[in-house]
Amino acid sequence: MIDKNMSELDFGGHQMDWDKLRIFHAVADAGSLTHAGDTLHLSQSAVSRQVRALEESLNTTLFHRHARGLILTEQGELLFDATKSMNKRLEAASARIRDSEEEVFGELRVTTTTGFGTLWLAPRLPKLYELYPDLKIDLMLEERVLDLPMREADVAIRMKEPSQADLIRKRLMSVRMRLYASRSYLEEVGSFDNIEDVANHRLICQSPSSTQVAAGAAMVQHLLSYDVKSLLTVNNYFGVLQGVLNKLGVGVLPDYVTEDFPELVRILPDVESGEVPVFLAYPEELRQSKRISAFRDFVQDEIIAHRRKIRESAAS
Repeated sequence: MIDKNMSELDFGGHQMDWDKLRIFHAVADAGSLTHAGDTLHLSQSAVSRQVRALEESLNTTLFHRHARGLILTEQGELLFDATKSMNKRLEAASARIRDSEEEVFGELRVTTTTGFGTLWLAPRLPKLYELYPDLKIDLMLEERVLDLPMREADVAIRMKEPSQADLIRKRLMSVRMRLYASRSYLEEVGSFDNIEDVANHRLICQSPSSTQVAAGAAMVQHLLSYDVKSLLTVNNYFGVLQGVLNKLGVGVLPDYVTEDFPELVRILPDVESGEVPVFLAYPEELRQSKRISAFRDFVQDEIIAHRRKIRESAAS
């Protein structure tokens, strides 16, 4: 097990120094003495000596040695799991130490959905970089929910309340899926009077089987019940938007896209999905992080500005 100070590892009654564990971890991660040596700036023979010394101290074999590289034994896998966990904790501690500085700098790994990341967040990032030019943002856009406590990302913006423990979460806003067409498309085909008219146009939407919020999937299923004859499905809203802007038909899109794409016109105002909550979340251990605070405050300010513009456009 890993002791509280992470300075030593107790493995079957043996205690080892971190240097040997660090070298073992690099070799296990690279699957090669040579590649590990390059990473650690050590010779292959020095790396090999340290690994053999570790094996001798444990009286076990950690690697099967093959011509094509090194493969972990069962005992090696067990030790590698422990060193991976230690690395995660060391990374978290390092992040907290760096964040004790007054300046906002360093890497910030942000995860959110492809649609929200490409259509709402990315276009607003220039303002964040103006405020904090030394920030390095790694934007990870995918529907899979990354594990924040295990440091797969630092902060997440998700379309549902996170269920993982040990997270600080804040509700940012609500989103609804609505029907849109491009202004030029409507000039060609005319207006929509009722929902049955959808059957006469190509519907552009996320596939009901793709990963998406339940409210959006339910709205799509409802629209498909009107015997839609032509269909284009895309696995993210960025693709749906491109189809709508290129006059392929009418599309199901989140309402946050309207501010940045004035060519979009909402059709059938009575047709919309249920409310979808948007949450920002990050691990408890990053509570004091200057980078997290800067990003959170920036997103909240942008949402306030976004709401104000929507209200002003609705009133005009």
